[in-house]
Amino acid sequence: MSWDLPDPFTLEVVPQPQDIDGLDHTNNAVYVQWCERVGWAHSEHLGLSLADYRRLDRAMAIRHGHYDYLLPSSQGEALQIATWLTASDGKLAMERRFQLRRTRDGQTLMRGRWDLICIEISSGKPRRMPPEFVAAYQAAVVPID
Repeated sequence: MSWDLPDPFTLEVVPQPQDIDGLDHTNNAVYVQWCERVGWAHSEHLGLSLADYRRLDRAMAIRHGHYDYLLPSSQGEALQIATWLTASDGKLAMERRFQLRRTRDGQTLMRGRWDLICIEISSGKPRRMPPEFVAAYQAAVVPID
């Protein structure tokens, strides 16, 4: 019951009362929010913050998101969400993957994938990644088979 890929960047998360839906499970939308949270934390860990995105007038925007919800989680359950950058062309496109596991037994509850594209924030149009993005993100790519 290990991570899908080596060297994950992880965050601890615990479903709160407001995260629970009518089926007494964590709402799937909360899993998506956790993906966003761990993605930003990973980017900051790599040296690129929201302030850097604004300064450079560039952002990695989600072009497509895919989530496989495998098992539910409950309020108060200790969980870990992991992320990896798994592909980058160093120009426009990048891929980020996610895995959510329950801490007590290591079971995977969700897997996700984002296809990202570099955009100019001011126009919303696709633009080439600035050198700062290439340097930070390319070095963190974990190739998959």
